[in-house]
Amino acid sequence: MVDFIVFPSSYFDIKKVDEDLQKEYEAALATGLFDVIMFGYDNWFQQGKLVLSGRQPELRSAVYRGWMMPPDKYEKFYQALLKNNIQLVTEPQEYEQMHIFPNIYKAFGNDTAKMKIFPLHAQMDVEELKESFKRFMIKDFVKSVKGTEFPKFFDQSVTREEFDRWMEVFYKYRGNLLTGGICVKEFLDLKFYDGKTNEYRVFYINHEVATVSRNSTQPIFAPEVPRELVEKYKNLGSVYYTVDFAELEDGSWKVIEAGDGSVSGLSENQDMEGYFRTLYHCFANRN
Repeated sequence: MVDFIVFPSSYFDIKKVDEDLQKEYEAALATGLFDVIMFGYDNWFQQGKLVLSGRQPELRSAVYRGWMMPPDKYEKFYQALLKNNIQLVTEPQEYEQMHIFPNIYKAFGNDTAKMKIFPLHAQMDVEELKESFKRFMIKDFVKSVKGTEFPKFFDQSVTREEFDRWMEVFYKYRGNLLTGGICVKEFLDLKFYDGKTNEYRVFYINHEVATVSRNSTQPIFAPEVPRELVEKYKNLGSVYYTVDFAELEDGSWKVIEAGDGSVSGLSENQDMEGYFRTLYHCFANRN
């Protein structure tokens, strides 16, 4: 049974949940199925010191819901909690497997975009990239810099000088959040409905398809992700993870992202209380 949730606290008060996770916190409590505990946000993320809002006298299995950490920091987090009688369901190797996309990339085969991987700050040959991809996008092993002036994609017109300048911008935006290495991914033409892409986020919990939710505020008449594609990826070597799917212009579907469930956000307008009830029942038979 998993009936315990670990949340990061408010920066200002360890007895209060992080303000951005307030709705999740309230939804989890509203189910009546979970106890919760907070850890000090500033203490952990800034100082590397685990401070909890309460004591746990006996060992309990728990789910973490919160912010991303590099895999090495997550392992320290896992071990520090274990010393306080809290055992996270997601073991460190499972977190790293799903949090670092290149680790799981090959599992998706032709169901995801083609990709090349480079070390951080490597000098990439843009002419070679243009031979491999008609258009391509850039991200590190975890995140892109979506929402900035950085180009959504590069095409055959980009020069070496332009590309190198833009990569300087990329590194500037990712800053100390830069993770792993650089992924150069084939840019996919996504289908739009009323100006919104047709994307879905699937939470897989304890090797079950737990929730399938619209992840881009697309209209309800947009087609749903094919169930057989969703079912295909329910055993990827972790007990708690997400896979994001998107419809392409030609009506086919691709995996566009994957992540650890602990640090994957719920979709906008997703039924949060329903999500936590599902989480509880998926883990009901787990010790």
